[in-house]
Amino acid sequence: MVFPESGVEVFPLVPFIVAFIVSFFTSMGGISGAFLLLPFQISILGFTSPAVSPTNLVYNIVAIPSGVYRYIREGRMAWPLAWVIIAGTLPGVFIGAVFRIKYLPDPKNFKFFAGCVLLYIAIRLLYDLTGKAGLKKKKTLELEEKFKERSNQIRLGQRPGLERKAAVRTVRFSFTNYTYEFYGETFSFNTIILFILTFIVGIIGGTYGIGGGAIIAPFLMAIFGLPVYTIAGAALLGTFLTSIAGVAFYTLIWRLLRIGCWARFLVPAVFWECIAVPGYKNIFRPEP
Repeated sequence: MVFPESGVEVFPLVPFIVAFIVSFFTSMGGISGAFLLLPFQISILGFTSPAVSPTNLVYNIVAIPSGVYRYIREGRMAWPLAWVIIAGTLPGVFIGAVFRIKYLPDPKNFKFFAGCVLLYIAIRLLYDLTGKAGLKKKKTLELEEKFKERSNQIRLGQRPGLERKAAVRTVRFSFTNYTYEFYGETFSFNTIILFILTFIVGIIGGTYGIGGGAIIAPFLMAIFGLPVYTIAGAALLGTFLTSIAGVAFYTLIWRLLRIGCWARFLVPAVFWECIAVPGYKNIFRPEP
């Protein structure tokens, strides 16, 4: 089967099966798996135009809602954390979309950028397996073990009423600090620092074609010392909403490019010159 917009020719079940397997494993850590699907689309399917980035974001929109619903139902959605992530990544995603179109339309340059992002994620995950990282996260690991044990008890019906303890409870939320409680343990972090971090992640995610959960989640666990059971839902929700915004941004830019010179009368000249430079009118189309 040939997909005309991307120029990809592949059996329809192949991308479906790959997406299903990736989503099954990555959703456990609060990420959708889009960061793995993009290299699959570029290197295996040969989808190399800038349109691959918003296409990858569409995957997030479809794959994430069920996971977000589960975290909300179980009371493990840290809402203030989710809002900080969303507030930081949304403007970053827009900048990333413009950066992708203006500076990385060439497949070779974009592959190098994507490789750097994947290399960082790999190094970060490998570091978390070392003994040094384990010592820093001792309290978090103990809490996660406790959560696993009590989750099994709840599932088997041995300890009724434990569901309330498994919920995230906000203790304090302000412009500079967010403190919450989970299983009797208190966790706190600076919201301004997180906002700056998520803004940078939003730029990277908007350029790459991911919501940023794969980058934010390790930071929240390693730097802020937050347990994965409390940040996974917020990371997924942030990825979901920023993916919607990312698709909207890419669509808007594509529409503006299609209008041609008439867009100069519809948008500010400075904004137009940033994205509608000569030679970019057909960048969303596959190479002949």
